[in-house]
Amino acid sequence: MTIFETILAGIVGTVGMTLLMTLIHRAGWANADMIRALGSCLTRSYDNALKPGLLMHFASGALFAFPYALVISGVALQSIAAAVGLGLLMGFVHGFVISFVMVAVVSDKHPVPRFQTAGFEVAAAHVVGHMAYGAGVGAMIGLLGISFGFRF
Repeated sequence: MTIFETILAGIVGTVGMTLLMTLIHRAGWANADMIRALGSCLTRSYDNALKPGLLMHFASGALFAFPYALVISGVALQSIAAAVGLGLLMGFVHGFVISFVMVAVVSDKHPVPRFQTAGFEVAAAHVVGHMAYGAGVGAMIGLLGISFGFRF
């Protein structure tokens, strides 16, 4: 798997996560506007948080694809479905950790009041979003060929 392919897998996973989190937010199920929540940590304002939030979100997605790829490609998986399944599992764990940190630490200190409350719905949205990310990364790793290690 090349570094470019790994970054591409991260971008695909991030697009899936973003679409799902946007759907959850727009449906009113949870305050899952994660992109503006991220961006407003830097800008300290909701209004100008979209661009820095997108940049942070996609950069993180590209970077997190590397540990996902190491684990998924390091296991002798026999199918794309198995790679997706392992990606889902990793996304669940990743989302659970992020949700715990967000609810326990970040939300209370967030500079924008609308993101200072993060309850069960927000945490669950992040777990599901991270599962979508893991599924996307796993699917790309499965489609691009599963091999251990990176090459240029």
